[in-house]
Amino acid sequence: VKVKIPFGNKYLDAIFSVPEKKPTYGVILTHGAGGDMNFPHLVSLSAYLASRGVLCLRFTCKGLNIVYRTKAFKAVVEYLKLSDDYKLSGVFLAGRSMGSRAAASLTRHLSQEDDDDFVQGLICLSYPLHRPKLQSKLRDEDLLFIRCPVLFVSGSADEMCEKQLLEGVASKMKAPKKIHWIDKANHGMAVKGRTTDDVMEEINTQVFLWLRENTELDHK
Repeated sequence: VKVKIPFGNKYLDAIFSVPEKKPTYGVILTHGAGGDMNFPHLVSLSAYLASRGVLCLRFTCKGLNIVYRTKAFKAVVEYLKLSDDYKLSGVFLAGRSMGSRAAASLTRHLSQEDDDDFVQGLICLSYPLHRPKLQSKLRDEDLLFIRCPVLFVSGSADEMCEKQLLEGVASKMKAPKKIHWIDKANHGMAVKGRTTDDVMEEINTQVFLWLRENTELDHK
């Protein structure tokens, strides 16, 4: 279902992947610095989760300014929260690369603003912890303040997220967290000798299992 979500004086393009049965939980997904909501990984994850009873709303927000991206994400959360079509118990914010930074930034802001527990967790796909070869400057400030559960899915060969550095940040986080490493995957989740579908199946399965652990989703 295609929708236009008001954001300031503009609209954000978004697509709902709706499960057959009435969903209790939703995931809001957004893309990295390049691409849009039709990035194959996001399309694959949305379809996978919707087929297992989780509503997915993915949206496009161009722009490389993290503050702008975070505001756009907030507009999407508000839209879903006030939606008459879908009455959800809670949502998980998810993003790929820069999108996961925006998701983390918003999760932190929302957790500090109010005691509203509509946002139940954060899913970071290929979180860009640092720029390539610039390991001295970590983008960890939001992660350290988040209190809700966090899932990281990262490639063990991600040039923007060195394994030891993410594990170090995770050890300092107050939130319940889990890291799933995709063996030998780079920042784009490509693995030599494995098909994209094969890698996506691993990612999608891990995301769903984690969601199930952190919600009252039917244990099928």
